[in-house]
Amino acid sequence: MPAPDDLFEMRRLEALSNTIFGVAMTLLAYNLPKASGLSAAPDWTELARTYAPHVVPLMLSFIIAGVFWFSHQRRLAMAPQAGRGVVFLNLLFLLSIIVLPATNGLYGNLRDSTVVAVLYGLHLTVIAALNAVLWLLALGGQRHFDTLAGAFLPVVVFLLGTATAVVAPAWAPYFWSLAFAAPLLGYFSRRRREA
Repeated sequence: MPAPDDLFEMRRLEALSNTIFGVAMTLLAYNLPKASGLSAAPDWTELARTYAPHVVPLMLSFIIAGVFWFSHQRRLAMAPQAGRGVVFLNLLFLLSIIVLPATNGLYGNLRDSTVVAVLYGLHLTVIAALNAVLWLLALGGQRHFDTLAGAFLPVVVFLLGTATAVVAPAWAPYFWSLAFAAPLLGYFSRRRREA
């Protein structure tokens, strides 16, 4: 255990993380097509053809970032102090969030590409794995299986989705969307334990 003067108050990291998540989630929309690429009087078909391929990845990435923001906030509240190693691991986690608009932009423009779909899936897996490791550290050996199940489910789901992207990139988002079940899994596990 770190000495008291080596502990870092996580509320400072919380302020930084709120800013990082807010900026990253806003920048997800940066790669949407511009109106200048449309005809002077676009019809519904042209709008759908232009925007639909970009809106689905944007919504997926926004919701994924939101779920990880929620998890991050809960984790910081559970462990209000941490040593330098945990702080640096949190910064690495936040770095993986900062990169999300870039991989989302690639995926939104080239989602039929196997390489791009796998890259996006690997990025989601890294975010989920860092989150899971941080939960393990925050719990400090306590056996909160409901919390750990909710933290590790996205890792498994993103790995399955990434493996699917290798052979069928169009099917990968369906697997990745299953990660949204993680908060529900944790909720139902807690209710069952409390009953």
